[in-house]
Amino acid sequence: MSQPLQSGHTSRTAALTLAALGVVYGDIGTSPLYTIKEIFANPHSPVPMTHDNILGMLSLVLWSLVVIVALKYVIFIMRADNKGEGGIMALMALVLHHAESKKQTAFLMLLGLFGAALFYGDSVITPAISVLSAMEGLEVATPAFTPYIVPLSLVVLFILFVVQKHGTARVGAFFGPIMILWFATLAVLGIMSIVRAPQVLAAVSPLPALNFFMAHPMLGFLSLGASVLAVTGGEALYADMGHFGRKPVQYAWFGLVLPALVINYFGQGALLITDPKAIANPFYLLAPSWALYPMVILSTMATVIASQAVISGAYSLTRQAVQLGYIPRMDVQHTSKEEAGQIYLPGVNWVLLIAVAILVVGFGSSTKLAAAYGIAVTGTMVITTILTFIVARYRWHWSPLKCNLILGGFLLVDIAYFSANTFKIMDGGWFPLALGLFIFLVMTTWKRGRELVHGRLAAEGMPLDQFVGFMAPAVPKIQGTAIFMTSNLESTPHALLHSIKHYKSLHERVVLLTVETPDSPYIPQDERVRVARMNEQFYQVVVSFGFMDEPNVPAALELCAAQGLELEMMDTSFFLGRETLIPKVGAGLMTRWREKLFVTMFRNAGSASSYFMLPPNRVVELGTQLVL
Repeated sequence: MSQPLQSGHTSRTAALTLAALGVVYGDIGTSPLYTIKEIFANPHSPVPMTHDNILGMLSLVLWSLVVIVALKYVIFIMRADNKGEGGIMALMALVLHHAESKKQTAFLMLLGLFGAALFYGDSVITPAISVLSAMEGLEVATPAFTPYIVPLSLVVLFILFVVQKHGTARVGAFFGPIMILWFATLAVLGIMSIVRAPQVLAAVSPLPALNFFMAHPMLGFLSLGASVLAVTGGEALYADMGHFGRKPVQYAWFGLVLPALVINYFGQGALLITDPKAIANPFYLLAPSWALYPMVILSTMATVIASQAVISGAYSLTRQAVQLGYIPRMDVQHTSKEEAGQIYLPGVNWVLLIAVAILVVGFGSSTKLAAAYGIAVTGTMVITTILTFIVARYRWHWSPLKCNLILGGFLLVDIAYFSANTFKIMDGGWFPLALGLFIFLVMTTWKRGRELVHGRLAAEGMPLDQFVGFMAPAVPKIQGTAIFMTSNLESTPHALLHSIKHYKSLHERVVLLTVETPDSPYIPQDERVRVARMNEQFYQVVVSFGFMDEPNVPAALELCAAQGLELEMMDTSFFLGRETLIPKVGAGLMTRWREKLFVTMFRNAGSASSYFMLPPNRVVELGTQLVL
């Protein structure tokens, strides 16, 4: 009996491992397209191509993959999951449980938000640099293609973003096999080159890297700015853990991805030892001339998959931020009936496309874009390590010595890479920082503005117990159920007061509904709703959704029947308040520009009825003016 069960478990793990290859490893898997070239040929701090320097850089790349990706992310940080979910927003939500003061809570929240903002920079740069680097293989075939690299890249990217609305459900099954072919090709090309210059295998030892840093300390430090390209995508391992689980991601990394990447990097190094002129494009020149065009096609497919992974990550991160109250409500479309995580956000999609297109046209080549790439990646890595330190210290109860030795060591490596990338700020590194800062300001402004709005509504509202006890009994009753959505169950909703003002009556059953989002990715069905009966007419209902849950309010309300409140949707009306904000000059609660930003976001936020999936023909919106 146990054998079939074991067989079923093994086949499921194999399927998840294959799927993880197609989603998790697209970003880091396409790094060989440009990493070695940027180390030795970037215009900022190129490493001279000597035999010892090539071995030193190969050793640095190998041990960066081992220390940062394998040890830090795959083995260690993936343990810091929030009920199975990873990523910087999930980690921030987990860490906030262990903050010891309001100041520490605010600091950790701001740190996590800035890390999330930098992730959006990665989501913009990855499609641009990946597709550009794939298309640049055409230049290897003939210089005649050079003027068409940017237009062709824009066409590929445009098609990629246009098809997002159809979802990845249909094509997702093809991603894994394509990435297996990709990694197998990386390994084969690498082995063919290593055979011609087997001395590169000496770079398996960390000694060549140490010798290089001792001989060229400053150049070694600056080389970190280019070698970090080998570990871009490490954050995706953690962010996508919830889709596949820890084991499949680990099996894919150690079983195929890491060996294939290392073999290909070493193959490129061997090629440079035998033919230094190959630095023009060491990745494509690994392939025989007859395989060049097939390699361009395969590379384009791999980079599209890599881009798909970060675009999907941006959708998921945005939905988490909306649920946690850091971004206005947006239109969320589900592209799969089976997988709740497969979503499409039109607003995010088109903003990403515009930003990516601007990058491709503005920078024009993968070499110029590489300067912008590292700062976003390393900044997020530093923040993730700091937040994980809090988890290790207070959730896992590690001693300060153990935390400092392990996480302190990782943090030193992260800071070294981040510091080296700061030298590239003027050459393009400013872009992800500027984008991250803008998104950070949007998140913090929305959070602060919503707090002010809720505070104003509470100040101007009537206490709920006073309304229920004294005012409501005197109002005539009509048949049916009215549900009033509110963020504060202690205050009478403005929509309820306006309803009485206009209709001069109350429904025979009134439900005051609050939707809350705890710092958990998922809420079990048996904890979804809480019902409290105030009297014969009034009920209070609290619906809880995790930040990864689908906020389907009608489906949640069906669970109220088990607690004595049975609701018939065709006999129920939803009343929503729609506030019109009027900024008050000289209030001083927010700076003038942040106030204008918040009002603009507030006016353009998605409707609550569509976000909470309320039946359109059962919704009544009542407006009110609110002075900030």
